[in-house]
Amino acid sequence: MSKYRTEDIRNLALVGHRASGKTSLADALLYQAHAVDRPGNVDEGSSVADYDDEARSHHFSVDTALVHLDHHNHHVNLLVTPGAPDFVGNALSALCAVETVLLAVSAVHGVEVNTRRMFNEAARRGLARMIVINKLDCENADFAATLESIRETFGKNCVLFNAPINPGPGFSGVVCVLTHGTGKVPGCSVDLRAARTQLIDAIVECDDALMERYLEQGDVTTQELMAAIPRAIQAGTLIPIFCASAKKNIGINELLEAVADFAPDPTQAPPRIAHAQNGSGEVDIPVKADPNGEVIGQVFKAVSDKFVGNLSFVRLFSGTIKQDQPIVNARTDKPARSGGLMMMQGAKHVAIHDAVAGDIIAISKVDDLHIGDTISNHAHPPRLDEPQFPQPLFGLAVEPKARGDEQKISGSLAKIANEDPTFKVTRDPQTHEMVITGMSQLHLEVMRERLKRRYGLDVNVHEPKVPYRETVTAAGEGMHKHKKQSGGRGQFAEVHLRVYPLDRDIHTRDEFLERFANKSRFEKIREDHCTYDVEHNFGFIDTIVGGSIPPQYIPGVQKGCRELLERGALAGYRLQDLAVEVHFGKYHDVDSSEAAFKIAARIAFKNAVLASRPVLLEPIVHFEVTAPTRYTGAILGDLNTKRARIENQDSLPGDMALIVGMAPLGVMTRYKATLDSITAGTGSYSLEFSHYDPVPGDVQQQIIKNAKMVADEDE
Repeated sequence: MSKYRTEDIRNLALVGHRASGKTSLADALLYQAHAVDRPGNVDEGSSVADYDDEARSHHFSVDTALVHLDHHNHHVNLLVTPGAPDFVGNALSALCAVETVLLAVSAVHGVEVNTRRMFNEAARRGLARMIVINKLDCENADFAATLESIRETFGKNCVLFNAPINPGPGFSGVVCVLTHGTGKVPGCSVDLRAARTQLIDAIVECDDALMERYLEQGDVTTQELMAAIPRAIQAGTLIPIFCASAKKNIGINELLEAVADFAPDPTQAPPRIAHAQNGSGEVDIPVKADPNGEVIGQVFKAVSDKFVGNLSFVRLFSGTIKQDQPIVNARTDKPARSGGLMMMQGAKHVAIHDAVAGDIIAISKVDDLHIGDTISNHAHPPRLDEPQFPQPLFGLAVEPKARGDEQKISGSLAKIANEDPTFKVTRDPQTHEMVITGMSQLHLEVMRERLKRRYGLDVNVHEPKVPYRETVTAAGEGMHKHKKQSGGRGQFAEVHLRVYPLDRDIHTRDEFLERFANKSRFEKIREDHCTYDVEHNFGFIDTIVGGSIPPQYIPGVQKGCRELLERGALAGYRLQDLAVEVHFGKYHDVDSSEAAFKIAARIAFKNAVLASRPVLLEPIVHFEVTAPTRYTGAILGDLNTKRARIENQDSLPGDMALIVGMAPLGVMTRYKATLDSITAGTGSYSLEFSHYDPVPGDVQQQIIKNAKMVADEDE
């Protein structure tokens, strides 16, 4: 059996902005709890949490690390997350595995972009929150301003649990607000009496009986308050603020005590909801943290380890899992034997025999487990909702430096993508480029370094093509006679076509036939030969009479038209939103063939498109920009130069502004660098595809010029 109970477990995600000292805090907590023999040091590369080569070379975290410690008979699992917004996917996935978020705020830089984002994400998920003001020993630490910023941004429920003594280079200790709240402490500038009142108000708010007694008697015992603190933190009426210096090991023991004593255990958190099938359909099942319940866990992190193989990090929400049990993936419903259960301490691991509900472990050597997968030990298990992540939109086209490495690169990038939910690898069917997409240029640069370090593969990168589209704005005609004679049987086919614009809101063949390709418009239509392609919103209409093109050659005409759909007629981009009518042609009894009609149809279709006032369409994205209010004017001015349409402006808490609108994707793919420059890195944004719009004439001419289309060799 496991050596600790579910009630003894504390699961925390250590989050915050980059350079807030999260990794140093984790190392200090591990050393304070005697979980490691010597304190880790980020600068020296000896940190337990920053063990990855990329993290050590860049001097900041790029992945979430799992470490653990034991204190006061409690087992604490600590997920140390990256703070740079570029690697937010790993930080968000860690929130799926914990009950409590410990938010690190730098006393030097205060509340920053990722600080706000992670606090709001924790609140949205109903997680308990605790805050630690770190780096109070730094020369330019400003405790008063940082505390004011925290309470202004996150609310009055954020109250001091302890206060610093001589913050700055002389930082020497902390004083407990609850036990020293009635007296003065030398070097402490905080009004401890007022701070104690704020703390008590936040604690008793979660308990009506306690609040009533407090209001009647004017005070409650320290023991009663201590007992109520975990409930208050879980309810969100209390968000305690701790003071610390990880580098000087000041306030670390007090933080450790609070984590072990006050962070909610898995049984105190609201149960997760899983979905199961029964005879009447899908039902929702609350998943309680019961060691005797059904085994239900979820993968929140995946690693391809060169020594151990595939490692899947799992939060066990219910049941007890043992090393000799099969692992069933609810997504595939396939069982697999694992290589064992492991307790992780950064890069190191220890084999364990079992794990109980509430624990966080790693399972080795199980293939096809992805982030978000639900696991169990029996067939047809319930499924937990998969976590949602921001859509990566910063792309680079990649190609191997060494010839013949295409397959190796594709497979290796797929393994890396399985570890990071905001890193995607696709092959664009239109441009035939392999494209890697991430949150930023830095994100993709780190992934390239990982590709080289792990698999010895180098790639060249360049800007990917924007996925423009082509369409027509008027009806037009075109024809082509394909005739070749080079000894023996020749090639002959003649095809006459008409092209029409097609409404974008047509989505099925039935709608196409009812609203467009009908007898009232095409009297001689042969409906059995008409087809519709929903992907391109393209319709093919056959009105041939008198056998000018024999029925056996009509498939060749269709194939020729479909080839041009992918090739494009203007600048090499995919055609969409149009219909083509084949109405006349000529054939030869000996020299005609399906291949000849395919060539003739492709060129006739191109001629018809060019005669139908063709235009380029560009992808339009919906954007939301969040930044401090003082930068609003500069942001709006820049967006106006990008052909953006501003739809809404709003004010947010913490003197922040929200700007919402539409803009072409082509001018927004590198917006992060621009926004960082305008806002000194304090702004953030999101993009989501909306629709396609015609490109302005001057822009279209430049795109066509740059495309340098290759002429059809059969023309």
